[in-house]
Amino acid sequence: MSTRSSLSLLVALMAAGVIPAAAQSTPDAASTPAKTPPTAGPSADLATKGDSIFHGPGNCYACHGSKGEGLVGPNLTDAEWIHSKGSYDEIVAQIQHGVPKAESKSGIEMPPKGGAALNDDDVKAVAAYVYSLSHK
Repeated sequence: MSTRSSLSLLVALMAAGVIPAAAQSTPDAASTPAKTPPTAGPSADLATKGDSIFHGPGNCYACHGSKGEGLVGPNLTDAEWIHSKGSYDEIVAQIQHGVPKAESKSGIEMPPKGGAALNDDDVKAVAAYVYSLSHK
């Protein structure tokens, strides 16, 4: 049998699934990209710190209520998210950047950081608390 005939036979057998192609075989661990496990969300300790900021110097409770169920600002305890899908990172960004009046459900803007003097760690802590309210 010629080399060309052998190659044609091999290709035909691979196409029929009788012989697996090398590219279709199970790759070795070195060539497989590692899968990132899903994040479980922020830690309970960070949420506890965020609770104290939410109900304290952040004044978040003034618009979102003491239980986060909404007043002027929307309810933070349910699964409905108005400006994002409610991921931790999206909540951080929303607190960091605020919500313009034109995008606000109530027509009242949320200023960046709720108008409070929060640093980046405070914002992450408040976001962890808000995340914990709706991701039970």
